[in-house]
Amino acid sequence: MPLIPGAVAARDNLADVRDEPDKVAVPDSEDVVVDPIMLELVDEAGRTVGTAEKLAAHQPPGQLHRAFSVFLFDPRGRLLLQRRALGKYHSPGVWSNTCCGHPLPGEPPFVAAARRTAEELGVAPALLREAGTVRYNHPDPLSGLVEQEFNHLFAGVVEQEVRPDPAEVAETALVTPQELAQRHERLPFSAWFMTVLDAARPAIREVTGPAAGW
Repeated sequence: MPLIPGAVAARDNLADVRDEPDKVAVPDSEDVVVDPIMLELVDEAGRTVGTAEKLAAHQPPGQLHRAFSVFLFDPRGRLLLQRRALGKYHSPGVWSNTCCGHPLPGEPPFVAAARRTAEELGVAPALLREAGTVRYNHPDPLSGLVEQEFNHLFAGVVEQEVRPDPAEVAETALVTPQELAQRHERLPFSAWFMTVLDAARPAIREVTGPAAGW
């Protein structure tokens, strides 16, 4: 599977792309207006049809919007998991894939995936590849929010030590397929995790090789 065109350029220009925090710090001033975070709405074929404010797009029954999910592996073929920070408005404190989020309107999914991975984990993904797309509808019983997403999947390699942003990531872990199965049985994971993992497996096997067991 070929690398995405422009991958290196996008990775090297992360500093030029806008941030997409879950929480916005507002100075003590009544004159400050914070722009809402907007998501890109899509149809069932993934074509852009409009925009919606981030929280509004997740209110039941949910509005179908563009998202991305990243799976990074170390040289031994272990998957980098993150546990979402407790301050996250959606699915706090649960384990999930390396990074997930939403492109800003008009932002290419690859650029958003590389940007957010750098912002959340302090690493630039290497050999990042497209791993397909998947559409799903996953309600979150804890928050009452709904994930109606057209998700762009990416798989790649991490060769650096991660430096998580504590506002986004509570902790990380590197796991083999067997260790992941054990964790998934006893620990809470995001509602979408297995859906995106299963959809990305063919590309993951190309990244890790058959010996890794994915």
